[in-house]
Amino acid sequence: MKTNTCCFIGHRTIDKTEELKLKLVEIIEKLIVEKQVNTFLFGSKSQFNDLCLELLTEMKEKYPHIKRVYVRAEYPIINDNYETYVLKVYDHTYYPEKIINAGKAVYVERNCEMINNSNYCIFYYNEHSIPTSGKSGTKIAFNYAVKQGKHIIKLPIS
Repeated sequence: MKTNTCCFIGHRTIDKTEELKLKLVEIIEKLIVEKQVNTFLFGSKSQFNDLCLELLTEMKEKYPHIKRVYVRAEYPIINDNYETYVLKVYDHTYYPEKIINAGKAVYVERNCEMINNSNYCIFYYNEHSIPTSGKSGTKIAFNYAVKQGKHIIKLPIS
């Protein structure tokens, strides 16, 4: 799946501004047009994912060939009703087999799966919004993507 693929990973809560929306549209359109990215991977439980999905869904009118893929961290097996529900918003969904026994680390492992299967990673990662416990799935994913040498686009731009 890696060819021409981009994933979105970000904090659960974001500062959703018009400036952020415009920057995201600019970035995504550049990836589609200049880098021929045609598959976009999404996780869940994040306002950033929700915003990116909303924007990409609007852009699908202009670029109908792009695919929105929901990479599940829950429900390894889904019934037809749930799949139908998910596919109203996404073009495809899957549960990575290698995260089945990940336990509490399932979201971290899912994010690593998305990064491994992407050429580009768009992050909403604000070092100043990390919980006082220091635990942040976005921080872990960002550091992993850096270590993997991925093309990273980091927002918000400071």
